[in-house]
Amino acid sequence: MTRLILSTSNVMTGGPSIMRRPGADRSNLELINSLRSNFLAAQEDYSPSSTSNGSSPRSDQEESQVRPPVSTWTTRHASDFYIPTIDWSLAGLFEERNQYDITVKLFYLPAADIRDRAQHTKDAIQLVLRQLGVQYIDLLIVSFPGLSFDGDCEWEADKKNSAQGNDNEEVASWAVLEELYDQGTVKKLGVAEFGSEKLSRFLTRVKIRPKVDQVNIKDCCNVPPPLLKLGKLENIELLVHNDCTNILPSGTLRELLGQGPDGAGVLSETKRGLDGIKGDLTPEWVVKYTAVVRDRGVIENKGYFAVAQLKE
Repeated sequence: MTRLILSTSNVMTGGPSIMRRPGADRSNLELINSLRSNFLAAQEDYSPSSTSNGSSPRSDQEESQVRPPVSTWTTRHASDFYIPTIDWSLAGLFEERNQYDITVKLFYLPAADIRDRAQHTKDAIQLVLRQLGVQYIDLLIVSFPGLSFDGDCEWEADKKNSAQGNDNEEVASWAVLEELYDQGTVKKLGVAEFGSEKLSRFLTRVKIRPKVDQVNIKDCCNVPPPLLKLGKLENIELLVHNDCTNILPSGTLRELLGQGPDGAGVLSETKRGLDGIKGDLTPEWVVKYTAVVRDRGVIENKGYFAVAQLKE
């Protein structure tokens, strides 16, 4: 098994190519565009000097020939495959740690084994801490698969949400977040897409209660009154977001790493005879991190890590 570790670097300093599509404000588009831009930037650092100089468009086969070898812009370390190579010497923030509010959102993906969530959580947080050069984060929000906040109105969305997900799995997965909280690695915990009934049940079963509930109300316009009431009663901050729950589908990831004109050329495509690594690809988790300079309200550093398992 090979663990693919994909990274965007700091999307705030990546230039206009990071966001190539108008209105690309949902996290799945931002994630994919940012990953693609970071792959391209790494490839260009090692690209052949020859260009097409205005000649006719190249075929996929020709495109694969002008790409630098994957080994020049990626790094393998034991079973870990970093795409692209991360220069850790460039990691860190500009100011002292106490000048920042750092928020991390961890997306557990549906294809991953829930028994691995504890390790996935620790791995994700360690990558973010290393990337930002800090010892702790202020807020960790976890997004469980199978939860949404969709409906024709806020009442319907809240009702449908109560039957989604798996309470037992979510409570079991929460234990590692409580461990990080007890260690001081995380100062505050949060959940995403928990309606009033689901959140109420959850609060009775966990030791460290979430202080934040983040919901996507794009389809129902308003936060449901029962959730507002519960949040006020339990002192839980309700935040809205526009993240995509299924942030990295397997097909999207394979296209991103494939041999097509928009792919990174990492994976093999047998039909077209283009070489690369072969195997079954399983996206496991995505983590999004944001470091805001507290006094100025400016986002200094924002980025993503995404991890998938490749069974070669």
